[in-house]
Amino acid sequence: MSTFSLAVRDSSTMLRRNLLHARRYPSLTLNLLLTPVMLLLLFVYIFGDVMSAGIGDGGADRSEYIAYIVPGILLMTIGSTVIGAAVSVATDMNEGIIARFRTMAIHRGSVFIGHVVGSVLQVLASLVLVGAVGVAIGFRSTDATALEWLAAFGLLALFALALTWIAVGMGMASPNAEAAGNMAMPLILLPLISSAFIPADTMPGWFQPIAEYQPFTPAIETLRGLLLGTEIGHNGWLAVAWCLGLAALGYWWSASQFNRDAK
Repeated sequence: MSTFSLAVRDSSTMLRRNLLHARRYPSLTLNLLLTPVMLLLLFVYIFGDVMSAGIGDGGADRSEYIAYIVPGILLMTIGSTVIGAAVSVATDMNEGIIARFRTMAIHRGSVFIGHVVGSVLQVLASLVLVGAVGVAIGFRSTDATALEWLAAFGLLALFALALTWIAVGMGMASPNAEAAGNMAMPLILLPLISSAFIPADTMPGWFQPIAEYQPFTPAIETLRGLLLGTEIGHNGWLAVAWCLGLAALGYWWSASQFNRDAK
């Protein structure tokens, strides 16, 4: 078999392994998925009228706030779900299965590819569930064209891929699963200080750069523009640049950890 054929075969085997683990132990994914769903329901039904009055023209309109918040919650779903990849990789490292894989005649990159592709598929499934909750409570995107929906899906998939590589690097660098979960907590916290819940320009002046110069805000604004027809501006290019940069950083980090531990 050619090198490419071996890589595809071994990566498929690793992907099946990770999907079986996710199916047999769904509690981690469900617990991580609960955070964005609870925040969505909390901000819509408890704070929705107040928040919509604060960011709008003074009138309380919960339906407008639902449209505003759902794109941010979808990006938060990605950040929370990929934590499972960090925990899974750290568990494999701690239990010694990665060391065992190194001694086998398999493609070295297949170990990473199985975790990454499996995590991205779990993220996409989580996005469908959270999106269904958003639609159930009133979210609508009637103005988006088919091309804009396709671009929105592509952005979500690219963002999921980028954060998954970062999570894999965190898992490789952590001594155990608990440390991996703690190291990955910024992936949940960063959306809280972005434009997910309120516009960045309504924050205190000293805080606005924190909200603006981070990966979640341009991705949220781009997704919001695609689904709701708001202005995207330079956020689209920034979102793609962040995704590519984070994916490259995560891949380099993961590979360097893997090769260093193999020596």
